[in-house]
Amino acid sequence: MPGPPRARRNGLAAVRIGHSVAPDGSTGVSVVLFGRAAPTVVDVRGGASGTYDTASLSLDATFGRRWGIFFSGGSVFGLDAGGGVRDAVLDSGGGHSVFGNRNRVAPVSGAVLYDLPIVERRSVDYRELGRKAAETATPIGPAAGRGGAAAGARIGKYLGRGHAQPGGLAVEAERVSGLGSVAALAVLNSVGAIRDPSTGRWIAGARDRSGRLVPPDRSRRAAAGGTTLIAVVTDVAAGRPTLQRVAAFAHAGLARAVVPAHTATDGDAVFVSTVGNVVDSRGRASEDLTRADRIGWAAERVVERAIVRAARAANRASPAPDAAAGSRVGPGSGRSS
Repeated sequence: MPGPPRARRNGLAAVRIGHSVAPDGSTGVSVVLFGRAAPTVVDVRGGASGTYDTASLSLDATFGRRWGIFFSGGSVFGLDAGGGVRDAVLDSGGGHSVFGNRNRVAPVSGAVLYDLPIVERRSVDYRELGRKAAETATPIGPAAGRGGAAAGARIGKYLGRGHAQPGGLAVEAERVSGLGSVAALAVLNSVGAIRDPSTGRWIAGARDRSGRLVPPDRSRRAAAGGTTLIAVVTDVAAGRPTLQRVAAFAHAGLARAVVPAHTATDGDAVFVSTVGNVVDSRGRASEDLTRADRIGWAAERVVERAIVRAARAANRASPAPDAAAGSRVGPGSGRSS
C-alpha cells in the first residue's frame, strides 16, 4: 500500500498540515493550509453537520477560494477555531486584498465533530487551538493516530458511546501518472464501523461486553451522533466544477469504508482544493472530463486508505507522541465521551 509521497517530490510542497490538542487531551483541532488562496468546494452529505463559511463555496458563488481548511472537536464551540486559523495565516503574511481595500482577508472554511463529554467541562479556547494548529503546521507527512481534531473522537457509536472505540486521523496520498498528486486527510468520529474495502474485514466499531466487534447490521440500537471529515487536496489544475466531481468520488470512498455513512445524525463532509496553477489560454483551469475522473478515482482510493489507516493507528496500544506539533500524529490517549 503506497504511503504519502514526500512533499519535495510533488506539487503539494506548499501544503501544510498541523494539529493541536486541548490541555486535558479531550479535544483538538487539525488544519490544512495552502500557500495561497486555493479553489475549494465542499460536499456535505451527513444530516447533522456543523460547518464554517461554506455557503460561498457553492459553484454559483462569486468567491470560492480558501487559504485553509480546519477540522475541530467541540461541536458548535469548535467553530471558533476558524478565527484562530485566519489570524495565523494573516500574521504569517498570507491573505489578500479585495475590492481595492488595503486590508487583507484570509478566508478559511471548516467543519466540526461532536466530542462533548457527558459531564460539563471547563471552557476550551478553540480559537487558540486553531491558531496553534496553524502555527505548527508542517509539509504533508505520514500522520496517523490520535490527536488533533480526533483527540476526543470515537468510532462506532451504534451501540452507544460506551461501546465505541477510539477515533483517529490519517493522511494518505498517491501520484496520478501524467497529472500530479492527490492527498487526503481523514478524521474519524463516525456513527458507523470501519471496514477495509480491500478485504471486507471490520477494522473498528462497537464492541460488546466481551470485547467482540458487533457489525452495525446486527445492531438494533439507534445511532448516536458522529462525523467523518475529509479534506482532499491536489496539485492538478482543475476548475471548481471538476473539484465538485472529485468530492463525489471521495464520498464514494468514505461510504465504502464507513458503514453506515451519511446518516441523519452525522456530519459527514468532504472538502476538495487544488493548488495547481496551470490554466488554459483563456485563463481558466482545464475541465477535461477524463482528467476529472482520474483525479476523482485517486481521491476515492486515498480516502479509503486514510480512513482504514486512521482506525488501525488510533487503536494500537502504543504511547502517544506530542500531537500538538506538526502533521505527525501517533496513537494516543485523548479522552472522549
